[in-house]
Amino acid sequence: MAKSLKPDAFFQTPGVILDVRSPGEYAQGHIPGSVNFPLFNNDERALVGTCYKQKGKDQAVELGLAIVGPKLANFVARAKVLAPERQVRIHCWRGGMRSAAVGWLLETAGFNVALLIGGYKGFRRWALSLFSIPQKMIILGGMTGSGKTEILTALENIGEQVLDLEALANHRGSSFGALGQLPQPTNEQFWNAIAMEWAKFDRSQVLWVEAESKRIGMCCIPQEIFEQMERAKVIEISRSRQERVAFLVEIYGEADINDLIAATERIRRRLGGLRTQEAINFLREGNLAAASDLILYYYDKTYTYDLEKRGVSIHKVDVSGLSAVDAAVLVREKSQEI
Repeated sequence: MAKSLKPDAFFQTPGVILDVRSPGEYAQGHIPGSVNFPLFNNDERALVGTCYKQKGKDQAVELGLAIVGPKLANFVARAKVLAPERQVRIHCWRGGMRSAAVGWLLETAGFNVALLIGGYKGFRRWALSLFSIPQKMIILGGMTGSGKTEILTALENIGEQVLDLEALANHRGSSFGALGQLPQPTNEQFWNAIAMEWAKFDRSQVLWVEAESKRIGMCCIPQEIFEQMERAKVIEISRSRQERVAFLVEIYGEADINDLIAATERIRRRLGGLRTQEAINFLREGNLAAASDLILYYYDKTYTYDLEKRGVSIHKVDVSGLSAVDAAVLVREKSQEI
């Protein structure tokens, strides 16, 4: 018989996670790593929902059975491909009829089945409850082009706990941050991804997080986590301006010139009309280094203001000339002193 499990136990159980909601529901937000295994497609779900409202539960169930009946063999065949070991975890929206129906089918076909109590809705309650859990934290600050993300990656590689919010948001957190990135997730999915990471962290150990504004592109950091970030100690790295410009050229050197110009236009008001036009002229000439040097004026001013506004002690570390790995070792040593 299928096991019904709360989120913590559900995630400790082996097997692929099958999300049996419609593709539209899945696109809006889903458990990271789950596979969409829809009982109904978007149109079919709408038909069943309309039938339920107009004619009641019994006729909606009959319609659903008529739609699903011809698909049963295909469901089993696909499940065998996704879970050759015959272990599956299943959920729908509220842990109701859809997950129960697919669970019954796959169990009949010889699968070991675990169902998520409360479905995706239950998962969301669990996920949102995690954000208020206190976590020891150090913020890695540094001006644009300092290589903070690369240092975070190096810290993780030497055994430190890291939450890379920009990676989860598919955005580097500036007007240029979407260039070369995959489309951003919905904010709901961004929070889902954070929750799955947050659940893994050791509360007694330091978590490294890059200094961020509340919004990363179109994604917003959960308020409870952002408040913890604002209270955390800050280690601010610095590099020479020449290194920073070279770093930006390396990151954005392959970007489309029109995308770079559009991103520059978005900061015109704060960069100033003259600097903006000069930067755009440099971009059109193919001189990304000169354009980057001008644009850093805006980002340096903004960064300094945001960091000083935190009102916490800031510990400075010069990593000029160091690789990301050597810089990571240095900032870790600094963290043990503060």
